[in-house]
Amino acid sequence: MNGQAARPEPSSDTEAGSTALRQRAEAAVHAAAGALPSLDLPARALHAQGAEAALHELQVHQIELELQNEELRRTQQDLSEARARYFDLYDLAPMGLCSTDEHGLIREANMSLGRLLGRSSASLCGQKLEQFICCGDQDAYHRYRLQLGLPSAAPTCELRLCLEDGSMRWVQLQAVALLDARGQSQLRLALMDIDQRKRAEADSVLAASMFDHAGEGIMVTCAQGEIVAVNQAFTRITGYQAAEVLGRNPRLLNSGRHGPEFFAHMWSQLQREGSVQLDMWNRHKSGNLYAVTQTISAVRGTGGAIQNYVGLFSDITQLQEQEARLLRLNHYDPLTQLPNRLLLAERLQQAMAQAQLQGRLLAVVFLDLDGFKAVNDGHGHEVGDQMLIALAEAMSFTLREGDTLARLGGDEFVAVLGDLTSVAEAQPLLQHLLSASAQPLSVAGQSLQVSASLGVTFFPQDEEMDADQLLRQADQAMYQAKLAGKNRMHLFDAQHDRSVRGHHESLQGIAQALAAGEFVLHFQPKVDMVAGHVVGAEALIRWQHPQRGLLPPAVFLPVIEDHALAIELGEWVIDQALRQIAAWQSEGLVLPVSVNIGARQLQQVDFVERLQRLLARHAELAPGLLELEVLETSAIEDIAHVTRLIAECKALGVRFALDDFGTGYSSLTYLKRLPVAQLKIDQSFVRDMLDNPVDISILQGVIGMARAFGCEVIAEGVETVEHGAVLIQLGCHLAQGYGIARPMPAGDLPAWMAAWRPDTSWLAAAQVVAPPAG
Repeated sequence: MNGQAARPEPSSDTEAGSTALRQRAEAAVHAAAGALPSLDLPARALHAQGAEAALHELQVHQIELELQNEELRRTQQDLSEARARYFDLYDLAPMGLCSTDEHGLIREANMSLGRLLGRSSASLCGQKLEQFICCGDQDAYHRYRLQLGLPSAAPTCELRLCLEDGSMRWVQLQAVALLDARGQSQLRLALMDIDQRKRAEADSVLAASMFDHAGEGIMVTCAQGEIVAVNQAFTRITGYQAAEVLGRNPRLLNSGRHGPEFFAHMWSQLQREGSVQLDMWNRHKSGNLYAVTQTISAVRGTGGAIQNYVGLFSDITQLQEQEARLLRLNHYDPLTQLPNRLLLAERLQQAMAQAQLQGRLLAVVFLDLDGFKAVNDGHGHEVGDQMLIALAEAMSFTLREGDTLARLGGDEFVAVLGDLTSVAEAQPLLQHLLSASAQPLSVAGQSLQVSASLGVTFFPQDEEMDADQLLRQADQAMYQAKLAGKNRMHLFDAQHDRSVRGHHESLQGIAQALAAGEFVLHFQPKVDMVAGHVVGAEALIRWQHPQRGLLPPAVFLPVIEDHALAIELGEWVIDQALRQIAAWQSEGLVLPVSVNIGARQLQQVDFVERLQRLLARHAELAPGLLELEVLETSAIEDIAHVTRLIAECKALGVRFALDDFGTGYSSLTYLKRLPVAQLKIDQSFVRDMLDNPVDISILQGVIGMARAFGCEVIAEGVETVEHGAVLIQLGCHLAQGYGIARPMPAGDLPAWMAAWRPDTSWLAAAQVVAPPAG
């Protein structure tokens, strides 16, 4: 063998590697030997060749070991780097990864799963995966595990995880069952976050459900105006099925009642502002017309171009019809069909403006029947009503075209005679009116006769006059005709009236009274007639005059109505009311108080800032204990300003009530915009309702409107127990009036509240009627 060990041929990759190492080692030894000087050995040295061969073999083995160690170090380094890359990929995978043993315990989990559950990945190890699955989804998880490996098994399972903060998150779970190195079963699971997709799907389902089940009709068109989608309410309102309108233009609903300028204005506003709200008439599939209130909005894409138009509409036909009926009830006397007080006021204003424009005279005639009470008492109200109808017809025949005859109520009428050149020209007309009221009439098969007392005033006058002043003048003149013997007329004496008004308190006197502290507040309780408790009180100003005693507001408030002093006095009332609320609260009585706000005070641009300053003085009070009452007529004069003002005060916590509701009626379209909390029925409708069925109808309409507006309704002017019982039957439980309590000093109110009990007839009436409006 030449002194060297035999080497077997390599039979594997490992043996091939060893052979390569040996060859490299031998090459290294030969290289080292070649570097030594060449010697010519004598013969006696030949016996040393065996030793040299052994040394050479050892050197080769040593170098082989060193090369093997170096290769091992490189392999270990590559393995460490590979393991690091694996763990990086595992931990930073975009989904949660974990493995569980046969008992369901988590053996390992990556960082993504920890983040998904709001925990550290280390804290998950040793815990059951089921404890992080919502209870409602655990059955689905177990069914999924049992079906793993079956041909019919679902590839994934969607379920919800319970997070550390108590919230839930949707994930898509995919699992693989296998055996580990020890032959034990395990699951490897991947959990992908699909919460955003699931919520988007839920939102989409909800939106579709809302679209189909919305109470309002919904119509969607493309930018060119063709209908692309409608909901079920659209079909219910229009009569058209979806298949009948898709791809068609909404013009198929056109009623023909709106001209081109109506739609031109609508499209102009829609293009300019992006939406438009309007009331209009449409045509049903059957051909019938119906009214809708509609909002149309433009939907723009990311580039700003209009993609769709969405129209939402509600059928308001019944509301329109009710409004028309209420308009008739509110402007005409149902018994005589003559204009009532409200329509009279409108026509009188128009006649006054016309008289000034044309330089003509206007006569206002206040007419009160003489002896009509005897007819009612002797023959009954039904005969009395028939006689009023006959008298209204007879008096109307005496008037010219353009004149107005109105019935104020009971046996009181007012005539407005325009286009007069002189007072003398009015005399024949007045005489005809007087004669017509006194002629015998055949009523219910018998001849009946009354007469009338007429009071007359003219416009224009030397002093500036308004409509209410003219009516008061005519009323005063009528009273003088009564005193003079009835069945006659009396002309108003302006000179005498000026002397009477001279006795009224001047502005200066009222200002001095305010400075001297002569004004006081009295409080009239507001009660729930059925529940039997006091719900609040109205603050009413009085003048404790040093000489004339306690004066009502009618004596001094009209004097300052258009003066800045009205604002100062109004703020004094609010401040005193807040002081009294605080005083009662300190005694353990928490009682809301309402305050009347005059038109001039309401018109102040800084009204809300002034109110805030007053509330700041009484920071211990809840703002909700103060309620502001504004006259309906004042609100409608500037509805935009009043609506904004009410909203700002509502933000402060202060409620608003609409006072004297029904006396300034304009339109439901306007009134529904006022965000008031309470409607206060004017006492004129309540006071006469026991004798006048018309007032009952008006009250029913007002209470119904309050219910439609979502407001409380309270009646003022309840003067008897019978008034309260009828109101309860109509569905109105809140009331105030002399039949409950007169306004009283603040110190008397707590004792009155402790003693007050509702009348037993009210409780009986409440047992047979529905709950109240508001």
